[in-house]
Amino acid sequence: MLACASAQAAPAVSPATTPAQAGMLDVATLAPGFSLDMRYAGSDNFTGRPVPGYDAPRCYLLEPAAQALARVQRTLQAQGRALRLYDCYRPVRSVQSFVAWAHDPADQQAKPRYYPNIDKSRLLDGYIAEHSGHSRGATVDLGLLDCREDGCVEVDMGTGFDRFDPLAHTDSPDITPQQRRNRQLLLDAMRAEGFANYPMEWWHYTFRPEPTPDTAYDFPVR
Repeated sequence: MLACASAQAAPAVSPATTPAQAGMLDVATLAPGFSLDMRYAGSDNFTGRPVPGYDAPRCYLLEPAAQALARVQRTLQAQGRALRLYDCYRPVRSVQSFVAWAHDPADQQAKPRYYPNIDKSRLLDGYIAEHSGHSRGATVDLGLLDCREDGCVEVDMGTGFDRFDPLAHTDSPDITPQQRRNRQLLLDAMRAEGFANYPMEWWHYTFRPEPTPDTAYDFPVR
């Protein structure tokens, strides 16, 4: 999901207009085999349309977080697995568009797939917030692939990405033992390189300590 909710005060917005100015790297260039499924650059997301601020399906993170994620990828590849990336750096303008969407009760096209068991008005409580950790350039949404046979297949995590539901809580008691093992495998790999999980979303991780915890960014993803 997008959640990455934060009740903190709004961080200062950097004047950076490019990844280089912000000190961010394109993660996919740092290690082979990343699977890019950048949902907000297209229509396959909970809003049903491309999100403002996403002009290309790229994954940018601040250099320390990007290098750490590349190390996770290399470790998993040695085990016959790989990472699928759903979202990385998120412009402030994109977060603002999510909040506007959440305040529009008429737009319910994505409810059956993304929040069938939660009223849309409740999405602002823990799932969608005015300020996102993604905008600080050290948070990533991702899943796991099994590449031990021919090709790579998505690992069953119990829900899809961006599912607004208690079933997506990392430690949900209602998933199968295999799904729990899959979540734990991802959790262990990410923790080993300094990433902390957001408990309401199995896919959501933030690099600690954050390189710029008081700064957000708003350049478009291109």
